[in-house]
Amino acid sequence: MRTEQPKMIYLKDYQAPDYLIDETHLTFELFDDHTLVHAQLVMRRNPAAGSGLSDARMPPLVLDGQQLELLSVALDDRELSAGDYQLSDSHLTLQPTAASFVIDSSVRIHPESNTALEGLYKSSGMFCTQCEAEGFRKITYYLDRPDVMSKFTTTLSAEQHSYPVLLSNGNPIASGSEEGGRHWATWEDPFMKPAYLFALVAGDLWCVEDSFTTMSSREVALRIYVEPENIDKCQHAMDSLKKSMTWDEEVYGREYDLDIFMIVAVNDFNMGAMENKGLNIFNSSCVLARAETATDAAHQRVEAVVAHEYFHNWSGNRVTCRDWFQLSLKEGFTVFRDSQFSADMNSATVKRIEDVAYLRTHQFAEDAGPMAHPVRPESFMEISNFYTLTVYEKGSEVVRMIRTLVGDAGFRQGSDLYFERHDGQAVTCDDFIKAMEDANGVDLSQFKRWYSQGGTPRLVVSEAYDAAAKTYSLTFRQSCPATPGQRDKQPFVIPVELGLLGAQGQALPLRLVGEAAAGATSRVISITETEQLVTFVDVAEQP
Repeated sequence: MRTEQPKMIYLKDYQAPDYLIDETHLTFELFDDHTLVHAQLVMRRNPAAGSGLSDARMPPLVLDGQQLELLSVALDDRELSAGDYQLSDSHLTLQPTAASFVIDSSVRIHPESNTALEGLYKSSGMFCTQCEAEGFRKITYYLDRPDVMSKFTTTLSAEQHSYPVLLSNGNPIASGSEEGGRHWATWEDPFMKPAYLFALVAGDLWCVEDSFTTMSSREVALRIYVEPENIDKCQHAMDSLKKSMTWDEEVYGREYDLDIFMIVAVNDFNMGAMENKGLNIFNSSCVLARAETATDAAHQRVEAVVAHEYFHNWSGNRVTCRDWFQLSLKEGFTVFRDSQFSADMNSATVKRIEDVAYLRTHQFAEDAGPMAHPVRPESFMEISNFYTLTVYEKGSEVVRMIRTLVGDAGFRQGSDLYFERHDGQAVTCDDFIKAMEDANGVDLSQFKRWYSQGGTPRLVVSEAYDAAAKTYSLTFRQSCPATPGQRDKQPFVIPVELGLLGAQGQALPLRLVGEAAAGATSRVISITETEQLVTFVDVAEQP
């Protein structure tokens, strides 16, 4: 078996996948000392890839796989022998002979010794998964990339006494008993999703249940599963989930799409939370709160995290990332959405102060240091290194600036167009910007520098009042320090919302040079140049 060295991945080298997976059928046989994974992949040549090779000259199929023991592999029901494929420690390579085909494989994995907690692992007597960003390749051989989206059907089989709860993505469609005290359950997810959103949980969990009626009058079952000692700390998370579902309908017009929504909160989970389709998995610390013992801040944190992962159902799941360079497409947008939600649920002013203080204290430091990088990086060797404050928090502020530029109504029109245009697709930050442009008739091409340039720009403002001419001028100068790999920065688009106050504190009407009449008492000025002069006329007193 060949050992492959890690190599640098570049955004400019992106190529569409040669093949697509229309259907993924998985069967997991869970045992205490190993797990058998049987996968059937219904595949076809990607019409958007390559140079139109004939069926006789199909490109090789290279499936990702790590730490897998291959037991068997078949192409269209023909069992392949070792000479029919190539195997390395990270890939299984086959040679399809037709444009459509089916791959069947069986592997043995060892969740009980998976201490990285990536892929499928077993901890504290429970099976659990974490597949973002590239954990699914530790479960079975697959095209483990976000732009390969598939419909998943998953069957789990386990010993019933130790693992009475068997969960996966989508809706439950069948279950039953097996010989030897085992049982099984099958889940079907009717929505296309990439492998990073796959989830599986098997264990002895207790459940809090509720329901939610969507805006189209569909009844959705809500369940929060926890370890038994945590069953009395779930109600706040359930209330937060229902508030999130209502808010996303009212503010973004986004309705939940499955028959059931589940949260699993476990003590042994290596991330804060994960938005797997219909089956969000959380570290217990992000979900559990009891009114008698948790602080207000703890309650608000639970509310925000539950909302964030729920909002991903549309901004991340229904519309997902084409590649991992686009991580802020889902994370920046969803952080902005959960910030809006928290502002509406609590104090908008306090929430804004908290967000800005956190940004200035932590993200500004990242932007000023050796780890500075753009919101959309140009390269990576290990994608896990880019789950950063720049991608999340700065990415959220970039989305907020778009809303400032186009206004609340324009932003809603843009998000509606984005979801409508790209539902079921894996897209880019450019696609998000394009939807905002098309919905509002604006040009955001210069604004996109926020995605490609790192560092924190500095804006300096100087003023001048001419009492005789009754003009008030502001000179804006922007600069941005060099960051690793980026010495010279082009000017950003910086929206500045401003108003002028008179000596008595009254708001003054604003009229720029060349405008026919005074407008509102506050307005947004776009700073687009390195140095830009803005002059107001008919200003009766020095503001």
